[in-house]
Amino acid sequence: MKKLEMVIKPEKLESLKSILDDSQASGVMITNIMGYGNQKGFTRMYRGTTYAVNLLPKVKVETVVADDAAEEIISRVVKEITTGNYGDGKIFIYDVLDAVRIRTGERGADAL
Repeated sequence: MKKLEMVIKPEKLESLKSILDDSQASGVMITNIMGYGNQKGFTRMYRGTTYAVNLLPKVKVETVVADDAAEEIISRVVKEITTGNYGDGKIFIYDVLDAVRIRTGERGADAL
């Protein structure tokens, strides 16, 4: 099993949810976050004053899926979510050793 942690632009959330639904991801956790990467934010001019905005709104989407489903999801996200600009996001991939469904005690892939 793999845990995919995807940090994306908020306007791409619906596209990502569609990809995850098509890939039959059984559960998704979504968190609104703020941060920056290589672009280090941007500067704005307001009433003659320049100020830096270095914390940009992002969305973190987490899911745990089977190993083969993870590769399919990753390739679709890279192909369909990209704009080619800075700030498109990142995907972090973790190995999941085990999962337990608390209600039934099921373990492993059955718990998903």
